Amino acid sequence: MKSVITLLFFSFVIISCNTSPAHKAAQSINKDSLLRHIETLSSDEFMGRATGTEGEQMSVDYLVAEFKAMGAEPAAGDGSYVQEFPLLGQTTSDAEMTVSTNGRTPFALEYYNEFMAWPSNQAEQVDVQNAELVYVGYGIQAPEENWDDFKDVDVEGKIIVFKNNDPEFDPELFAGKTRLYYGRYDYKYKKAKELGAVGAIIIHTDETAGYGWNVVANSWSRERFYLKGNGNASASQTEFNGWLTLQASRLLFEEAGLNLDQLLEAADSPDFEPVELNGVRMNVSMDADYREIEAQNVIAEIKGNDEELNDEYLLLTAHFDHLGITSPVEGDSINNGASDNAAGVSALIEMMEAYKDIQPVLKRSVLAVVVSAEEVGLLGSQYWAENPTVDPGKVTANINLDGMNVYGETSDVVVVGYGRTTLSDLLEEEAEKQGRTVKPDPYPERGYFYRSDHFNMAKVGIPAIFPNPGTEYIGKDENFLALRDSVADANYHAVSDEINEFWDLTGAEMDTRLFFLTGFRALNAEELQSWKSGDEFEATRLRMLERVEQ
Repeated sequence: MKSVITLLFFSFVIISCNTSPAHKAAQSINKDSLLRHIETLSSDEFMGRATGTEGEQMSVDYLVAEFKAMGAEPAAGDGSYVQEFPLLGQTTSDAEMTVSTNGRTPFALEYYNEFMAWPSNQAEQVDVQNAELVYVGYGIQAPEENWDDFKDVDVEGKIIVFKNNDPEFDPELFAGKTRLYYGRYDYKYKKAKELGAVGAIIIHTDETAGYGWNVVANSWSRERFYLKGNGNASASQTEFNGWLTLQASRLLFEEAGLNLDQLLEAADSPDFEPVELNGVRMNVSMDADYREIEAQNVIAEIKGNDEELNDEYLLLTAHFDHLGITSPVEGDSINNGASDNAAGVSALIEMMEAYKDIQPVLKRSVLAVVVSAEEVGLLGSQYWAENPTVDPGKVTANINLDGMNVYGETSDVVVVGYGRTTLSDLLEEEAEKQGRTVKPDPYPERGYFYRSDHFNMAKVGIPAIFPNPGTEYIGKDENFLALRDSVADANYHAVSDEINEFWDLTGAEMDTRLFFLTGFRALNAEELQSWKSGDEFEATRLRMLERVEQ
């Protein structure tokens, strides 16, 4: 009799949970409503949604109309849904790099094939002459790891040469093979600027980058975008940033009588000491042209109903921009961006609408920041993080939606940022209720955590997760995952990123409901979400919380 009563009790609990306002609202999220938004945003009419184009404006208008229709309030300031921000497009030309050594004939390196370089201070001309060079290993200063590659060396006015990535030799240091921010190129360029170097060069290897030189050359030879005047860039002592191929780097170090392979290996020690390339000088020159464009983020909020907590927010992010119109491929020049990222925007809209349906039971508020300029460097989210409409110390957590599961239901879900925040724990608990498992990023060495908009939120301390599609498909044959990967890879950043015969939005429906319920837990939790102890962003979070308490 006791077992029967226990069974009835748990059955009652399950039924009660599934009929709660949050679970009822989650059921309103369905594949048909998701598809409607994706079809519209990825249609040819929107012309690929490139930043600063008519397609961007059409996307902004669509988002504003959707938020107005559901009753979400404008939250960009001055009663507007739109946060405008200025961008500067930079195109480099006539780039030259020469190396000279005492008593030897100078030699030139070839742009695109051996080096890439561009102005780091938004200057129209760069002319660095006779600069000294210093190799600084990984170029990392991490007090929490008791690691300092610079050892007080003076690099002001010199060119710093970095090894790519961060140390991987010890699982107890720098999270082992998981690439951290310290391993990102932008950390190294930022460090050069902080220390007054005249230039910064990263040595490329396929192993330390995770991709070939062709990716470096193709990416950095195109027009690059920056937030206009960001960080008083024109006042920086650092005149250029760049990359060198492994072979060109070997030639450079040989000029100083140094063995590059030995020095790359030597960097894997906290006792590493910077090495000057004695007798070697480098000249770097180039021109750059600029154009200004205006970009737009769309921001809306749903106010919570707890007077003590409704000035705190759950932040939902997704980027709506894509690549626009490019060179035709078999007559098609529109990059529709159905998966990247009309699907993520669709999920965000549906989550907002579901939260609006249960607004009376929300304690904290929900903030949607739908950003532009992600495809040109995460610039829309960077602008919001540097010019926030809500203090980051008042944001409990961020769920970033960039690429949804459009290929069918899975018994698992992947989370980039797994285990780093209490929000990740909430998602795991909610997934378990669905009979699903949560897995970490299977490729931590690729640094995906630092390659989408949640990264800019993490940099201002906001606990963030980046959910990705699972891999264990329900009702599909054993070859389906390989098929999915081949289709997804072929369509990534291509004109073929359109709704196709392989799509099955039951997966996106399942995942969006999961993310919605996870967000609801964060909205009504007693405490703000946090980074786990020792995480690289924990200190920033604590500073932000301390600031809002003052």
